[in-house]
Amino acid sequence: MNEIKMYRELVKRDLAYIQHKGKLVVLFENNTASYFENRGSSMGFEYEILKEFCKDHELELDVRVISNQDNMFLMLQQGEVDLIACNLSVTNDRKKIISFSSPILHVEQVLVQRSADENSTTEFITDATQLSEKKVNVWKNSAYFTKLKNIQNEIGDTIYIYEENGDISTDYLIEQVADGTIDYTVADKNVAIINQYYWNNLDISLPLSFKQKIAFGLRKNTPKLKAELDSWIENFKKSDLYNYLKYKYFELPSTAKLALKSTNVSGTVMFMNILKSKTKNKPVEWQLVAAIIYRESRFNPDIIGLGGAYGLFQFMPQIGAKFGVFPNSGPEEQIEGGIRLILKNYSLWPDAVTEEDRIKFTLAAYNSGASHVHDARALARKHKLNPNIWDGNVAVMFRNLSNPEYYNDPVVKNGSARGAHTVGYVYDVFQQYSHYKNTK
Repeated sequence: MNEIKMYRELVKRDLAYIQHKGKLVVLFENNTASYFENRGSSMGFEYEILKEFCKDHELELDVRVISNQDNMFLMLQQGEVDLIACNLSVTNDRKKIISFSSPILHVEQVLVQRSADENSTTEFITDATQLSEKKVNVWKNSAYFTKLKNIQNEIGDTIYIYEENGDISTDYLIEQVADGTIDYTVADKNVAIINQYYWNNLDISLPLSFKQKIAFGLRKNTPKLKAELDSWIENFKKSDLYNYLKYKYFELPSTAKLALKSTNVSGTVMFMNILKSKTKNKPVEWQLVAAIIYRESRFNPDIIGLGGAYGLFQFMPQIGAKFGVFPNSGPEEQIEGGIRLILKNYSLWPDAVTEEDRIKFTLAAYNSGASHVHDARALARKHKLNPNIWDGNVAVMFRNLSNPEYYNDPVVKNGSARGAHTVGYVYDVFQQYSHYKNTK
């Protein structure tokens, strides 16, 4: 780490104060390991752990999402938050200015690069010594930066380390690797595993470190909060729920992705007949619903996906319940609930939107949430693009929702989104929809 400022501790608020006010204010990073919104549900490994801690201590969990990681320690020391839950690696430099809880994970750092491809002009790295003369982008105040500096010293050669500011997230850097904007970055393996679910061309096979502790960050003057949190964490790590959360976030994505490589051919014809019946006299066509199912589950009604999403339409538990779909619901109930959700999204757009663009907006809303589509339309309006047209207009701004220059714009009300992933999702599902339409 090239610089950590020694901030003066300005507040003294320990466990008694937190219990008195009845809430724990936690600073999260907007990523899949820390905290994120997925189709209307709040998720994240660290978020779910702290939600359980707060429930056991009768506290409200007050979620704050950081916009610039460079400010996280200052926000903690000044009392804006009680705890940092940003997938923090425990390092000696950081221990000089904050305390750490008992570890919640032990993970190694890995190199994130595009998968080996004979047509690629980028060298595929299989050994850390091959990083010589390579460009690697990482956050300048991260443990990744320190690790690259150490590797550079150990191999006795230059690694061109591009120092990113704190408003550039690891998820965004991984997205840039996937789309070819940059060649390499470094991430904790737990974060990299989840990102592999979204990007088919990522390789994370090369470890760059031993396993390191991941823990929550606290002010040094909160010994009672630390003691209570440490004791609770050690007990929680023995629970079935802790093991399930590790499986849900760090093993299930790989399992689900493997399951999506095969299509439930035997059930496809039956489901198509149900779709034709259930969409009769409705404004959405059965081919559109079928295309969504194909992308989400390959017509497998029993598949479990990222974050516990389930069934043909990959409903998140909170959203599925609103539409009458539960993990044990049969295929017909799943289809009825899925159609209701699609119709809800389909009805959101103004009359000026054409049928094709209405479908594309609906697909974007299905994948990422309607709130992000509204944000992308607001950005399109601001940048003198057409907010009623997807291709070349709203899609451009949606892609930019993973860029802090855009998601920190005042017209954006719902934060960052996996912009490139959603734009790709819309394209793929619309192509599948067109295929079904043209197949006799």
